[in-house]
Amino acid sequence: MQRTAVNPVEWSVELGFNQGELVSGHTRTLYISGQTAMDKDGKPQHDGDMAAQLALSLDNLEAVLSEAGMSLSDLVRLNVYTTDVDLLFQQYGVLASRLGTVGVAPTTTMLGVTRLAIPGQLVELEGTAVA
Repeated sequence: MQRTAVNPVEWSVELGFNQGELVSGHTRTLYISGQTAMDKDGKPQHDGDMAAQLALSLDNLEAVLSEAGMSLSDLVRLNVYTTDVDLLFQQYGVLASRLGTVGVAPTTTMLGVTRLAIPGQLVELEGTAVA
């Protein structure tokens, strides 16, 4: 698989995401449902703690990727849903550092929503991976 960043402007790269990603020669695409801060038994964790919820949501996203034989480095699209955009920006380093560690800057959309499906959840991550 070959990934080519498409950035007609450069400001997004400084924030850790590409405007577009051209993927060629791929063989598999994984569409990942929204992942939140739920434990293995489906119980919500870290009520009110954005940083902890973001970290566990990433762990859960990685678990889905791993089960498919992929990793964060295969992530080409990431949608971030949050009930508190300002609070998420304060903790965005949790997400940026995990993605930066594997050298990936997936196309990203962040959306502020009124609420998520599970009460107490502040953030949900939905992605697309290609390998």
